[in-house]
Amino acid sequence: MRAAFFDVDGTLTDTRVWQGLMAYFQTHGLRRWMHRAFWAYHFPYYALRKAKLISEGAFRRPWAAHLAWYVRGYTPEEAEKVWDWVVEEFVEDHWRWDTRSILDDHRSSGDAVVLVSAGPMPLLQRIAQEIDADHVVGTALELRDGRFSGRSLEPVCIDENKARLAQAYLKGNGLEVDLSASYAYADSISDLQLLEMVSNPVAVYPDDKLMQVARDRGWRVYPP
Repeated sequence: MRAAFFDVDGTLTDTRVWQGLMAYFQTHGLRRWMHRAFWAYHFPYYALRKAKLISEGAFRRPWAAHLAWYVRGYTPEEAEKVWDWVVEEFVEDHWRWDTRSILDDHRSSGDAVVLVSAGPMPLLQRIAQEIDADHVVGTALELRDGRFSGRSLEPVCIDENKARLAQAYLKGNGLEVDLSASYAYADSISDLQLLEMVSNPVAVYPDDKLMQVARDRGWRVYPP
């Protein structure tokens, strides 16, 4: 079986989907103090990254993990309205329709379409439902007594963990994918290992570092 692996933020969308999660709670006037606490906690990491005292990964990992704070105490059923709003009201205005067309072509060709993102798994599953993707690899949220605890389960699906978790997902679900015939689409240098996992990597709207790697290695760049 051949597969096509797609990053989400910056690849299938022109924005960061986590912004939609925050926007839901801001729009509905919910969890204001939690939102302030999120920014207060992460701002020092942002400053350290800007000063190049910590790596991009050291900044991004806790940020992605702590998105689970927003749905703490929700049951999966209660959280569905959050995921629905993010996809229907926020992401709808931010699709990269040209990249969506590539995804549609893969699906029409019978390829397995796999979303691989740092986002919360339930949100990615809702996105997959919207675009008819077959599989989702993301950051799992912890459940305690049937409610989200506010914690993400390690490892966060970011940087090199994207490739590791994607391959673990394939193995765990008995999916025999020919990676030498498969494709991967991503926009960031942090997705490098995901792109290296297949024989047909495509740098989609790449950042400067990924663009340089793509040029050096002769990878396809989209848009050309």
